[in-house]
Amino acid sequence: MSGETVAVVDLGIGNLHSAEKALVRVAGGRQRVLVTADPEAVARADRIVLPGDGAFPACRRALAGLPGLEEALRGAVARGVPLFGICVGMQLLADRGHEFETVEGLGLIPGEVVRIAPADPRLKVPHMGWNDLVVTGDHPVLEGVRTGDHAYFVHSWQMRVADPAHRLAHAEYGGAVTAIVAREAVFATQFHPEKSQATGLRLLANFLAWRP
Repeated sequence: MSGETVAVVDLGIGNLHSAEKALVRVAGGRQRVLVTADPEAVARADRIVLPGDGAFPACRRALAGLPGLEEALRGAVARGVPLFGICVGMQLLADRGHEFETVEGLGLIPGEVVRIAPADPRLKVPHMGWNDLVVTGDHPVLEGVRTGDHAYFVHSWQMRVADPAHRLAHAEYGGAVTAIVAREAVFATQFHPEKSQATGLRLLANFLAWRP
């Protein structure tokens, strides 16, 4: 693990300072955290973090607009390099998103990104603020994270996975809202781990130690 590089993919959308700071903190100097849009740096990285903020189409086009970056991500995942998707970065892993228009995703975790539709009309969208996790699956990155732990959400859309086994946790918000998904070397959260205090730091630390 010592000497590893963790590439935080910079799509040019949103401030990555909080994510970088949280990763540096849990890495404790054992791993180098590099914020980059350079496909060669991403291809060489030992671990990859894919954040995303804003709307699905904008993030998808930003990724497509960085020559070679999508190919670097796909190649890394195919080689088993661990990838952590955050917020819209998680949604980009789906087959397609339907925010404003239908846009193809990366297809790394089969599913669709759909608007949250709480059964209780008193619940507002976006789903914003702290909510309890309901953990339903097992995964090394979930070690020490349990049902009832809090996470910070801010989103109007969620991933609807094609295979229920890929959804490891949800939050209750007028129905189950996808919170954590995983498949092979890919792990992702709808919430922001860098803003989720102890729960988020535990997940990031586990990810930095994970060997798929």
